[in-house]
Amino acid sequence: MKVTIFDYGAGNLHSLAKAVAPVASELRVEEDPSLAVDTDVLILPGVGAFSAAAERLRTGRSVMRDALLDGLPCLGICLGMQLLMDGSEEGDGEGLGVIPGNVSKLNATRVPQIGWNEISPLADPLFDSSPLDVAYFANSFVCRPADVSGVIAWSTHETDRFASAVRVANVVGVQFHPEKSSAAGVAFIRTFIEQARQ
Repeated sequence: MKVTIFDYGAGNLHSLAKAVAPVASELRVEEDPSLAVDTDVLILPGVGAFSAAAERLRTGRSVMRDALLDGLPCLGICLGMQLLMDGSEEGDGEGLGVIPGNVSKLNATRVPQIGWNEISPLADPLFDSSPLDVAYFANSFVCRPADVSGVIAWSTHETDRFASAVRVANVVGVQFHPEKSSAAGVAFIRTFIEQARQ
């Protein structure tokens, strides 16, 4: 099972790679978005600014988008989830547009949201196999999907309820950081990869 982490220059790659390595027969980090899709599973890591990440994605955006729409399993984490959307009010640049909708700032007095928060999963095989009801967040912006039928988990920060996990076919985006969410979070990542294998 080849797993590729797309490196857009700011992601938290070390702890993510550590979580993935035991279930990947081959793990690589790739800076070229067109080459990153030559894999069995693609991971878009968290941490960073939307505009800078979108710029790194720009040259291979259509290649990556087509691969995801054609069924390549992908897990987008935090900023990686936001890159799956159309765009963000955080900055310029196009997202992949695999999940229709946009990214906006948290409607809260305490921003960024940093620390543990509850997630409320809905029916999805990923959460059925890997129960996770609290996770670690570090974000100022959240995804606002145009179609909430793809939302597979919700969270609330102060009074702002937002999608903390979304699925479109084989593409899953999570606003939290599973790689920083203790053993249950690491199990969540590994479950995603194992389900992609099947």
